[in-house]
Amino acid sequence: MSFAVIQMVSQSDVLANLAQARRLLEQAAAGGAKLAVLPENFAAMGRRDIADIGRAEALGEGPILPWLKQTARDLTLWIVAGTLPLPPRDQPNAKANACSLLIDDRGEIVARYDKLHLFDVDVADARGRYRESDDYAFGSNVVVADTPVGRLGLTVCYDLRFPELYSELRAAGAELISAPSAFTAVTGAAHWDVLIRARAIETQCYLLAAAQGGVHPGPRETHGHAAIIDPWGRVLAQRDQGEAVLLADRDSTEQASIRARMPVVNHRRFFSQGAQRPASER
Repeated sequence: MSFAVIQMVSQSDVLANLAQARRLLEQAAAGGAKLAVLPENFAAMGRRDIADIGRAEALGEGPILPWLKQTARDLTLWIVAGTLPLPPRDQPNAKANACSLLIDDRGEIVARYDKLHLFDVDVADARGRYRESDDYAFGSNVVVADTPVGRLGLTVCYDLRFPELYSELRAAGAELISAPSAFTAVTGAAHWDVLIRARAIETQCYLLAAAQGGVHPGPRETHGHAAIIDPWGRVLAQRDQGEAVLLADRDSTEQASIRARMPVVNHRRFFSQGAQRPASER
């Protein structure tokens, strides 16, 4: 029941980033991980040709998707592929989504999550203005999938600020939640630790918070502090900056005990559309 969270300092060179990611995934597999989470923008940071990258991948002409599938097969490893730009299925010329793929150990894509909340904010850093919606289309679906380490909900970075999404994932049966991220140094220092622990505590899920941690083209500096948080909000592993492979085991018995002793799902009084009410109120 082991899993891994990876921290990178991705640059603009896609092939160099893939080589770095391969080395880190090899370390994860050697450490016994059955599933590993790569950070947001693992294959490229600071690129302005997002549309071209996404179109090439959708047409089968890019390096990222073949690399992901081959790496998963070679390492017999399930991979949450951080994010990569991908247009909607069968629409290679449409605007790309910031897409997080779940790849199984046979190299098959078993789930796709398109980032729901796009980072359109102003930050007091060297870059100042971030507008993800200039490059990406908004996603529309909540995604949960079964994996060897448990039922996994998929999220990305800025999603962490929207707890209603995490409530939906818990209602859909999530036991672990991936959050590949590239938090800015400013917003990360202010909010990262609080957000990842809060999302784990309120959902009683393991939070797998992969991260970018360093200086990138753009200019851009990311906060790092990739972490694994358990369902009680404890930090099982964390790394401040630079590349890292963090490993932990899921204790399903302890998780079930936490949920039984504090059955927050049954105590909820407010429900978004689609959320599952307790049986006593249906």
